[in-house]
Amino acid sequence: MGEVASQTITVHHDSDVGAARRAAKGMVEALGFDPVAGEEVALAVIELATNLIKHAGGGQLILTPLQDGARVGLEVVSHDTGPGIPDIERALTDGFSTSGSRGMGLGAVNRLMDEFDLRSRFREGTRVVCRKWRRDYAASTERCPLAFGVATRPRNFGAPNGDAFLLKHWEASTLAGVIDGLGHGQFAHRAAQTARQYVETHFDQPLDQIFRSTGRACRATRGVVMALARFDWGQGRVSVASVGNIELRVFPSSGSMYFPVRRGVVGLNAPGALVTQQDWDPDAIMVMHSDGLRTHWSWREFPRLPGQSASVAAEELLRTLARANDDATVIVVKRALP
Repeated sequence: MGEVASQTITVHHDSDVGAARRAAKGMVEALGFDPVAGEEVALAVIELATNLIKHAGGGQLILTPLQDGARVGLEVVSHDTGPGIPDIERALTDGFSTSGSRGMGLGAVNRLMDEFDLRSRFREGTRVVCRKWRRDYAASTERCPLAFGVATRPRNFGAPNGDAFLLKHWEASTLAGVIDGLGHGQFAHRAAQTARQYVETHFDQPLDQIFRSTGRACRATRGVVMALARFDWGQGRVSVASVGNIELRVFPSSGSMYFPVRRGVVGLNAPGALVTQQDWDPDAIMVMHSDGLRTHWSWREFPRLPGQSASVAAEELLRTLARANDDATVIVVKRALP
């Protein structure tokens, strides 16, 4: 990545915020970040520098280039000796502030950066460590052997939909997810979309980390339940994590494919997600769906499913199993038809 030196910026005045932004922009350009990612890093640095002035009377920012094998990134450390943060998770909630400001800073940094850690002691200061990794993904030369079908609709066929889904493809991997905002209507929709936006922009991070940071992003919402399945189809593996009542089934049923579910609500009281990694059977079919579809159903009710395309299968499951008075979403993953 060439010789890029670390930089330390002392922040005490508003003019130092601009200096920190210029230093960050110069480093991400030197490290080869794309313009969008570079602007995200610059915005995060502005938020951290502004917080140092507003909440601690000043501090330091340390910008350090990273190299982990083929990965290239940038670490940003914010350190102060101010009063500390008595409630860290609350401070990460958009709209919360102890200084009369809008309180957007730390929540924004969590969303903008790939990794985020905050430690604070009352009257001793706060230390934030965050990292952004350059994404250099190339299109896979292999054809994806899997097909992904999605069907969704809001309750009573009205809007807005309190469910959300995502399918993110890169290299020889695909991340599939079903998200259900608590309740119905615009507030459930807002919660589901907040979670979806976070996951979609952090798709390649470890699943447990995605759940943890999505919870922070959803603190100002009703919260969501969510299941994510990462198919590393180039290696024949699948990793699954779930919090809440998203249904996940695999056919043909196998005792070895067990996916533990944590009870709770992402953004409110969710425990850490348990990640299970297993070999993927090329002939298997996975169905993920929200509780808008009835949970008491069996594969025998859908004898045509193995021969259908993933999209047709998802539509049939939604049409047959969805409840009229709830938002409903289903994803089907199966071998791609020739």
